[in-house]
Amino acid sequence: MAERILVKSASFFDTYDRNPSPNKEVTHYCPGCGHGVLHKLIAEAIDDFGIRERTIFCSPVGCSVFAYYYFRTGNVQCAHGRAPAAATGVKRTHPECIVISYQGDGDLAAIGTAEIVQAANRGENITVFFVNNAIYGMTGGQLAPTTLVGQKTTTSPYGRNPGNEGFPIKVAEMISTLEAPVYVERVALTDAKNTARVRRAVRKGLQNQIDNKGFSLIEVLSVCPSGWKMTPVQAKQWLTDYMIKQFPLGVYRDRTEETPAREAQRHVFHVDGIREALDLPVAHDTTIQAELPAAEYQDPRIKLAGFGGQGVLMLGLMLAEAGMHAGYNVSWIPSYGPEMRGGTANCHVNLSRRRIGSPTVSRPTLLVAMNLPSLEKFENEVVPGGLIIYDTAMISQPPRRTDVKRVGIPASTIADELGNTRGANMVILGAYIALSGILPKEAIFAAMPSLIKRQNLIPLNKLAVEKGMEFVRNLRG
Repeated sequence: MAERILVKSASFFDTYDRNPSPNKEVTHYCPGCGHGVLHKLIAEAIDDFGIRERTIFCSPVGCSVFAYYYFRTGNVQCAHGRAPAAATGVKRTHPECIVISYQGDGDLAAIGTAEIVQAANRGENITVFFVNNAIYGMTGGQLAPTTLVGQKTTTSPYGRNPGNEGFPIKVAEMISTLEAPVYVERVALTDAKNTARVRRAVRKGLQNQIDNKGFSLIEVLSVCPSGWKMTPVQAKQWLTDYMIKQFPLGVYRDRTEETPAREAQRHVFHVDGIREALDLPVAHDTTIQAELPAAEYQDPRIKLAGFGGQGVLMLGLMLAEAGMHAGYNVSWIPSYGPEMRGGTANCHVNLSRRRIGSPTVSRPTLLVAMNLPSLEKFENEVVPGGLIIYDTAMISQPPRRTDVKRVGIPASTIADELGNTRGANMVILGAYIALSGILPKEAIFAAMPSLIKRQNLIPLNKLAVEKGMEFVRNLRG
């Protein structure tokens, strides 16, 4: 008689070297935990479909994150609740890949509610495995969005009270009300019969993605004996007696048969035709050639800071817009919030001949400080050899740093002499381009009409730029 030998799935690592536990041959999950069983069912399906080399897990915070210990597939660790958003980006970038969002209830149904609803509503072609054990299992057994009414947890010691904590969120029912999802089912890891249903659901959810049919979510009711303070046998019985009554098993949406299989395609956005589609004037090449500045001023990473109302954000926008006119890759990020009302407002600007990896500027090569609090706050961030430009009309003491270039300009005074103190930002802009050679003034002037709402102020702003350039020329003698 033939003997069947059970072997570990090829989609698992041979030894779990990422697992910090001493025994690298077994999983770290608590006895009775459903994660290990679900891992096995998913791994077997990946093997049978032959998709391991193109499978990518997106696993966020919680016990779900430990999937990367075991699966020999691609893996992206995501911020808490953000796995569907990360999965969307991965899938749209690599439509040929099989992307799995593997999440728990404290993650998906709490901080990640918006992400899962929006991904489902868009019909993203991903497969979501949602492990529902009714508590925050990883962090101590606290009340979760799916905790049952009356269920005791470390943060609801008297039991969940709907009048205080609300009712349990029924994710499968909620997602199935949306138009886009193709397949939504709730299953449970209890006895052999229900586990077989989990196996079928796992395969169906993955097959839908292989066929490019759209969004699938499989909610898996699972036990957490440690968090529930039960034995594995007691936990399985409790799930059967209580959880299934609160979260009925079954298919809540299945449009698999009526949804045609599609070809995986990566959508590439083209700017061609955008102006016509928006009924805007046809653009002409307005690139203004800029000479290559000295090496110390090339590809500047800029932080601009000052009081709210000093035009700091406009200064950043003007630099970015002028940079585009001069053919640079640019980025601009403002800082909003309470700083906008008299505190330190700031923005980040990059001008680069290369593609910009991150718009955030943490180590600026240029700091423009238009008030003393800004100088004190950001002076130490400037890289050695960098440049600090500061308004001497607003800052009475120079920067303390001696390993940077320091240029003081009475920008507010110059602007006040022109008739509008708020033009100090343009004075500084003129001084910077004269000092660095990063942009021609023609690029600044070309940017003004699209950024300055009151067109009658454009001549004054141009004059402020000219005065800033003149100040630097006189400074050099």
